[in-house]
Amino acid sequence: MARVLVEIRGGRKAVAGPAAGFASVYETRYYAYQAANSVDIVMKAVIVPVTPFRQNCSVLWCPETMKGAVVDPGGDLDQVLAAAKEHEVEIEKILLTHAHIDHAGATAELSERLDLPIEGPHRDDQFLIDAIADHGARFGFVGARPFEPTRWLDGGDTAGFGKVTLEVRHCPGHTPGHIVFFHRPSKVAIVGDVLFRGSVGRTDLPRGDHATLINSIRSQLWPLGDDVTFVPGHGDLSTFGNERRSNPYCSDFVEV
Repeated sequence: MARVLVEIRGGRKAVAGPAAGFASVYETRYYAYQAANSVDIVMKAVIVPVTPFRQNCSVLWCPETMKGAVVDPGGDLDQVLAAAKEHEVEIEKILLTHAHIDHAGATAELSERLDLPIEGPHRDDQFLIDAIADHGARFGFVGARPFEPTRWLDGGDTAGFGKVTLEVRHCPGHTPGHIVFFHRPSKVAIVGDVLFRGSVGRTDLPRGDHATLINSIRSQLWPLGDDVTFVPGHGDLSTFGNERRSNPYCSDFVEV
């Protein structure tokens, strides 16, 4: 069977969302998941927690071509690029789940440094891109500045690198333009700040809405399958099935 390997760099990690304030020390761990079909293209990833927000920036790649993408470059680009170099990944593009400063703060710099196109988020996050320099100054993200996505993404679109194709799901609620990337053969989703292990994204920020967020989770994520493993924007990996059973904010037993 084909496998997808996700490596998480060691360090200290903060949990976001309603569970903010909790932290755990973890070691480098490897997660291997059976892909749906051995003939499908394998996707590999290394996750690098970046900035004081410990945001899970991901380097995804196709092992057949060694071409890949950086998802949500919030900062600490030297660490992100070192991880790509270590795995001999040729970065083709930047992918964004949403435009909050901790996820997109270094997008302009990375795009300019490597001459990379920017794909995502949904255009409803334009107001956050416009304000990213102000947000950077407020939270200490030196050099954060606005950028123009090469391509806005919407639900039903696809984004790819090498021979890997990711499905795009529009999941508003945390931000109005939040999207999720799903690799169906590997049953792996990159969900940004929509969903966390035991929690969900904040909705008290501008244009956030809790009911919309829960609807996005239930209508866009749960149908992908209980056996889907997801990489959240902060904190540890989990599965949709685990969250449907036990998440106190969006499980099947919670009424909205």
